[in-house]
Amino acid sequence: MNTIGDATTAQRPATTPSTATVRSPAPAGKRVKRPGFWSKLGAAFAMFRNRKSITGLSILGFFVLVAIFADVLAPYSPTKVDNTARFQPPSAEHWLGTTHIGEDVLSQVIHGTRGVIVVGFLAAIIATVIAIIVGVLSGYLRGWRGEGLSALTNVFLVIPGIPLIIIVASMFEDPPLILIAGVLGLIGWAWGARVLRAQTMSLRSRDFVQAARANGEPLRRIITVEMLPNLMALIAASFVGTVTAAIIGLTTLSYIGIIPVTTYNWGTILNWASAQGAFRQGQWWWFLPPGLCIAAIGVALSLINFGIDEYVNPRLRSAGERARAMKKKGMNVNDTVTVVRTDVKTQENA
Repeated sequence: MNTIGDATTAQRPATTPSTATVRSPAPAGKRVKRPGFWSKLGAAFAMFRNRKSITGLSILGFFVLVAIFADVLAPYSPTKVDNTARFQPPSAEHWLGTTHIGEDVLSQVIHGTRGVIVVGFLAAIIATVIAIIVGVLSGYLRGWRGEGLSALTNVFLVIPGIPLIIIVASMFEDPPLILIAGVLGLIGWAWGARVLRAQTMSLRSRDFVQAARANGEPLRRIITVEMLPNLMALIAASFVGTVTAAIIGLTTLSYIGIIPVTTYNWGTILNWASAQGAFRQGQWWWFLPPGLCIAAIGVALSLINFGIDEYVNPRLRSAGERARAMKKKGMNVNDTVTVVRTDVKTQENA
């Protein structure tokens, strides 16, 4: 049977099979709209459009704003001493109470946010850049070059981070936060590089990469144009994970006294509280706020990571879309619905 209408058949060449589908040409003067820069950028960051990522980004954005405007938001200087208000619980004058020498805890928490954010993001940027360079090159290149970069990644995977930071910090009387961030970044890139290498090895055999190589495209263009857009979700997940690890590492090192207590962050506040017996004496206003801040930023980064996982994993993404569609229809996602189909003939016979 002919599947094409009479009008189309009249315009079809004689050599065209009767069952062929002929596409009508585009209207004259009408160009196909290609995606622009902003549409490509929006598609690359589509992983942050779900509720989990938006919630996590909102919490993280709050801490970033606090870190930027710490000097404006803090009611006092973090080192200002009030001898008349020692171990004072929260009040109208000191919203989060004071320390053993009368320092305002709220001001210390606000100023400590800056150190946490700076170290977390700086270490993540350093680690992500190294992970992209080493991971993508080791996955794309063949022979001894790819194997050599893979061996370098394996070496950094087994290097203990905390002892290395202790050795580096002991070489300086007052190590700056930039140095701590640099060390955390140098020891935190290997896992991300390993994941990117595995995905790059899968991408290098795809048709679009093979076509780019056949056309003589340079290596830098194949990696930046053909591969990196397909690796954005993994790169974002690696970045978020490195930020989490860097923040935990900084607060841990500050709490155990590796980083000088003169450098304010949430870990140094906990260090002072522990040294002055705030845990034993029940002075919760001293140690609870920085602990809650660490937990809050950890929850924010976890939500962002969960949102990225939902975007990357097709099964999670389809489940999330199905749940959102059910909510729009007013259905409860947790309800178990059983559809019973009854044969009409069976009803008539009954």
